Amino acid sequence: MKAPTRRQRNLLRLVLCTSLIALSLPTALACTRVLWNSNKLAVVVSRTMDWPTTTDPIITVFPRGMERDGGRIGPHVAVADNPAHWTSKYGSLVTTVYGVGTADGFNEKAFAVHMLYLTATDFGPRDETKLGVQAGLWGQYLLDNAATVDDALQLMNEIQPVMVAVDGMKATVHLAIEDATGDSAILEYIDGKLVVHHGQQYRIMTNDPTYDQQLANRARYDFTNATRQTVLPGNVDPRDRFVRADYYLQMLPEPKSERAAMASILSIARNVSVPFGAPNNEPGTLYNTEYRTAMDLTNRFYFFELTTTPNVIWMNMAKLNLNAGAPVLTLDPDDINLSGDVTAKLRPAQKLPF
Repeated sequence: MKAPTRRQRNLLRLVLCTSLIALSLPTALACTRVLWNSNKLAVVVSRTMDWPTTTDPIITVFPRGMERDGGRIGPHVAVADNPAHWTSKYGSLVTTVYGVGTADGFNEKAFAVHMLYLTATDFGPRDETKLGVQAGLWGQYLLDNAATVDDALQLMNEIQPVMVAVDGMKATVHLAIEDATGDSAILEYIDGKLVVHHGQQYRIMTNDPTYDQQLANRARYDFTNATRQTVLPGNVDPRDRFVRADYYLQMLPEPKSERAAMASILSIARNVSVPFGAPNNEPGTLYNTEYRTAMDLTNRFYFFELTTTPNVIWMNMAKLNLNAGAPVLTLDPDDINLSGDVTAKLRPAQKLPF
């Protein structure tokens, strides 16, 4: 019998992970996104990926002109009626999840997306008048077609994300998006309706509860004239991470260099990361931060930090060939020898992830 391919292993892991998580759905994917769009130097953003096992992240470069089928997840049909088919207008640099979707990334126009978990997500019954996009490719659809947050919000009138269920587990996700101007939006589907929080003030996103409730909880705290004795929620619950990230974001000093800006945003991502062994919502369940990413949207750099390796790596989009017909490039970050600028270490993909 032949050994399974990487893609087959990815799909198997997806089934295994979703089977595990289906047992305690509210305890699953827990992440944090932090956008710093108020400094004078650069628009920078970071996110954490928190998960009970590896998501098999692969850093991937997609050129323009990619032909996409939004109705499939791996070899399986997820959207039978009016699935979205498109050709990408923009090249992108992303981190994939299980080889069937995009968890995080930005495109050549410095428009970025971050997919996080939200148990409350409900995409509603299938509206066949809209193009259907399986939820794992929701972010990639926007990266392929939008240059700004405004563009992305216009595109949302044309599509409907479709829930992907694998072994009983539903892909309940919401999106944070931003662009190089500092514009930002949080996109959630609640009770079948798209709810959008649009504006530069929406800098933080975590997980449940819904974003309006997160904002209401944040409003309970007054950090005026804060000191190191100021009481600050310190656990790994999404509410605590939301408040803590917003608190420290307000305290960041004006950066004197791009290096300082990236160090600053990563310092917050590390503060709200989930340590190994931290308890989850249910006793005996565990999850931790698998990786952190950071983007400099002004200068188009992408940083990646795997928590099981000691080094930060980064890629410079300006050095990438994003012309139509250029090869799809990939890099597995799970390599202890990787460090610093790894743009030149990206290699042509042996098989397209999607």
